Amino acid sequence: MKIIKLESFANEFVGFIRVTAEDGSTGWGQVSTYHSDITAQVFHRQIAPWTLGRNMSDLEALTVEIPEREHKFPGSYLRRALAGLDTAIWDWRGKQAGKPVAELLGGSAGPLRAYASSMRRDITANDEADRFTALRDKYGFDAFKFRVAAECGHDIDEWPGRTEEVVPAVRKALGDDVSLLVDGNSGFSAPRAIEVGKMLQDNGVEHFEEPCPYWLMEETKKVMQALTLDVTGGEQDCDFQHWKRMIDMRAVDIIQPDILYIGGMHRAMQVANMGGAAGLPCTPHCANLSMVTLFTMHLLRAMPNAGKYLEFSIEGVDYYPWQQDLFVSCPFEITDGQATVTDAPGWGVEINPEWLSRSTYQRSVLDP
Repeated sequence: MKIIKLESFANEFVGFIRVTAEDGSTGWGQVSTYHSDITAQVFHRQIAPWTLGRNMSDLEALTVEIPEREHKFPGSYLRRALAGLDTAIWDWRGKQAGKPVAELLGGSAGPLRAYASSMRRDITANDEADRFTALRDKYGFDAFKFRVAAECGHDIDEWPGRTEEVVPAVRKALGDDVSLLVDGNSGFSAPRAIEVGKMLQDNGVEHFEEPCPYWLMEETKKVMQALTLDVTGGEQDCDFQHWKRMIDMRAVDIIQPDILYIGGMHRAMQVANMGGAAGLPCTPHCANLSMVTLFTMHLLRAMPNAGKYLEFSIEGVDYYPWQQDLFVSCPFEITDGQATVTDAPGWGVEINPEWLSRSTYQRSVLDP
């Protein structure tokens, strides 16, 4: 089925893509969050021209051809735009087949253990522990991730002593029966990360994400080799050669591609398969409640090397106000600490028409 129209609906924070086939059937996807208005421009300038007139079945080829056609632009924005095309076509395919995307990928609908993921550093140790306790009691979460260090912090904490305060405070509040994960966001040098990592181990933390600047794989590997907990990373990375090197050198214990940063479901599955061949589990990054969480839910239900949990953002209107009113009905529900992939066709979600009407609209159309 030939692609005849590509539309974007975007603001600064989030952007949706609609693909239309020659028979009028459609599918919805999303470009990456954050500066999505810029990514939408990239989409129409550098993705759409190579896509219009091609068939929906050409997606896998296009994920190779477009980066080659645009080889002067090897970085993140092109892949963040490519993800919009990929995810819209997967939705179209699911709707045509009457199946959820997870099933098209070889998986199934069903439940996923979720961890409550905090994005905040501007919060005291006790306040973070208190809100985790409330979420456990209300939704049944039995796994939680929180922030240590400062983002790209050069060994300087968000405020002096916060890392050493928050870890034991959360463990004490939640007890020994929950899983704890922490995210360093490139905050530490290898020596400091190892020091912190030993304190994490003493408190039963099982996952240490991006402890060192993510581009310094050798530093991350030093941390991984020195610790017994899982050192994880990869959310920022979109280049396959970098992924191959990361996996070959075993710089991490768990790989964490982000579906929208890496260029879509097909490319994310390729990276997951690279990791699987090396015996590494994959716990994708998805740090907000846009469509990326839905995409990740479907991917986790299809990957043979899926990690133990789904990342589920706990930030609401006070922190991520742009997440509000994206969908006609909320597609995310946590029951007993689990999220469920429905058996609805495609992504099983409808974008809110009122939100679309407030967005910046662009389209690219196949010439008659």
